Formats: sequence, structure tokens, C-alpha cells
Amino acid sequence: MTQIAVDSIGKLLLGLGLVLLPTGIAVLLPSRYGVHKLPGDIIIRRGHLTLYLPPGLMILLSLVLTIVLNLLSRR
Repeated sequence: MTQIAVDSIGKLLLGLGLVLLPTGIAVLLPSRYGVHKLPGDIIIRRGHLTLYLPPGLMILLSLVLTIVLNLLSRR
């Protein structure tokens, strides 16, 4: 591998770490305080069927992936 490729991989890993750390904390903290779903999440229970629709989580993941992909595409 060339030095440029190694530098790029290092920067990518640092960037991902900076994005994933706050996201991980944001996901773990609510469960410590008894909150097990994000605002906007929908849970439907009927008999033996439970349907979980997580639009709150999908919005959060969409924002994180948008930021990461925008950072990666600015080469």
C-alpha cells in the first residue's frame, strides 16, 4: 500500500470513530434511564404478533450515514 492510501484509511477510521462514538452514546444512554425506544417509534401488539416500526431510528441512521457519506465523497 502506498503512503497516501494508508493516510486515507487512517483518516476514514478516525472520522467513523468520531461519528460512531456520539451515536453509540445516544443509543445507550436512554436505556440506562428506562427509555427503550426513540420518540416516533411505533409498536403494535396483537396476540402473538409484535410489529416494531422504528422511524425515529431510521431518521437517526439516515442523518449519520448522510454525514459519513458526505465526508467520504469530498476527496
